[in-house]
Amino acid sequence: MTKLLSYTDKGTWIHRLSGSTKLIFFLLWCVTSAMTYDTRILLIMIAVTVTLFALSKTEWRQISAVFKIVMFFMILNVVAIFIISPYQGCSIYGSKTILTSFLPGHAVTREELFYLFNVVIKYFTVTPAIFIFLVTTDPSEFAASMNTIGIPYTVAYSVAIALRYIPDVQGDYRRIRNAQQARGIEMSKKAKLSERIKRTSSIIFPLLFSAMEKINIVSNAMELRGFGKKKKRSWYAYRKFQAADYIVLIISGSFCVWALWFTFRDGSRFWNPWG
Repeated sequence: MTKLLSYTDKGTWIHRLSGSTKLIFFLLWCVTSAMTYDTRILLIMIAVTVTLFALSKTEWRQISAVFKIVMFFMILNVVAIFIISPYQGCSIYGSKTILTSFLPGHAVTREELFYLFNVVIKYFTVTPAIFIFLVTTDPSEFAASMNTIGIPYTVAYSVAIALRYIPDVQGDYRRIRNAQQARGIEMSKKAKLSERIKRTSSIIFPLLFSAMEKINIVSNAMELRGFGKKKKRSWYAYRKFQAADYIVLIISGSFCVWALWFTFRDGSRFWNPWG
């Protein structure tokens, strides 16, 4: 069974890249996406991330649940922006073209729709990159990568342990859910949504206790072995840079510099197609 956001080595060139390379690429990608509102740049970034997503052979089952959650919060964000600031796009682009009336003080404008469109596509520039990074990078190698760029190894190791526990938590969740269903508590789609939400507590509390017990075991084991006593440590999973790593870093760094230059060359990070 394919587990959510779990690392699986599928032998692609993306999997063979160093964790440091993928981490630096991800950080550069996020900075570029956060700094620009140029639709042309964002569409290029979406095309690149979708292509990389396909090349990484990531299965939909690995990311479907998290993707749906991201889309839910994206919709909430867009709705909240429109309700709180319905003419934000008008102030940004310097014009106001009303398409239709919606609510008092909330007319639908061309500029606001274009602004919200940019907000939406920014999600799609970063979300696939997050999924690619998580499912193609071994947690231990990820920890080594974080330590390589200057993050303390105690923090890096904590993140790696958290990523390793994702499949374990999923397995515990399924076992507890099956046990509750065996006791007659219906948790499948046959039950009403309201009933399933109410009965979730019968899974959450045992899951929390199980997770806390594992955390206690691991923390005691690490303390007994003197974890964190020294300032530095070696990494068994560290992967040295190869030619492909340097190529990816050069291309991603060059794209980041070009994208930011292209965005701010006229003094604004917003591209105005009507200006």
